[in-house]
Amino acid sequence: METRADDTQARLAAYEGLPAAATGTGRDPVNLPMIRHWCEAMGDTSPAYRGPGAIAPPTMLQVWTMAGLSGHGHRSGPYDELLRLLDDLGCTSVVATDCEQEYLRPLRPGDTITFDTVIESVSGRKTTKLGTGHFVTTRTDIRADGVLAGTHRFRILKYAPARTPAPAPAPSPSPRRPRPVVNRDNAGFWRGVAEHRLLIQRCTGCGTLRHPWLPGCNACGCPGWDTVEASGEGTVHSYVVMHHPPFPAFDPPYAVALVQLAEGVRMVSNVVGVPYDKVRIGIPVRLEFKSYDDEVTLPVFRGVAP
Repeated sequence: METRADDTQARLAAYEGLPAAATGTGRDPVNLPMIRHWCEAMGDTSPAYRGPGAIAPPTMLQVWTMAGLSGHGHRSGPYDELLRLLDDLGCTSVVATDCEQEYLRPLRPGDTITFDTVIESVSGRKTTKLGTGHFVTTRTDIRADGVLAGTHRFRILKYAPARTPAPAPAPSPSPRRPRPVVNRDNAGFWRGVAEHRLLIQRCTGCGTLRHPWLPGCNACGCPGWDTVEASGEGTVHSYVVMHHPPFPAFDPPYAVALVQLAEGVRMVSNVVGVPYDKVRIGIPVRLEFKSYDDEVTLPVFRGVAP
């Protein structure tokens, strides 16, 4: 005998494969002004995105499909029905969780963008810290002048907010600093930190220095690289003072700075040795390595007296 939960999931699964947006058209063709604004906002100076023969940065893929303030004019009936059904099930709140993109061909100025979106999957009921609900994944196929150029998967959680907070964990005498995320692209950087060395990637093709670490050069596209060790000298390029929200192992208020290293690259770190309300743009800083526990050592920058 089918349970109520099985029946609910069957109703939700019936929407898989149905359109979420059909035959949408980008509001503007791919164009150089939007590419320029994107690159300025992201600090991307690659020559591939400038001048004759320019292409659009691949990560702009979704930009060309967005409706702006006019709303979702291309959204389909089935997708709205699915959201209403989830609302009826008590899943009245929503949060975006992640997205994935696949790039199949470059987008160039003048390309006309069309797209179709399908409801790819609806998960069973899941329990999260926010509450219980269902993950809904949509897949958008994006075409340039009719040719498939990329796919964009977007996942949301439609959930019923938890009625009571989860039991608070037992207080820890000394909350641990968050662990850095180490992957194959940045492992060399963290090995250097463990040796109290601040290593900067250098492209072996064009010599451009880059930080944070990347699998390839964003100036010439060369995948080869070596490293140079930073001198440790720098200045505060920009900063914010964190007051809220409080977070275990951090003691607000404190200053977080974008530091301009003498070598020309920038990195985000804490400024120490200077009261948070005395940090200013342009003050000189010097690299230090601070151990927060037996496992975590991080590069920080100490303010230097003028």
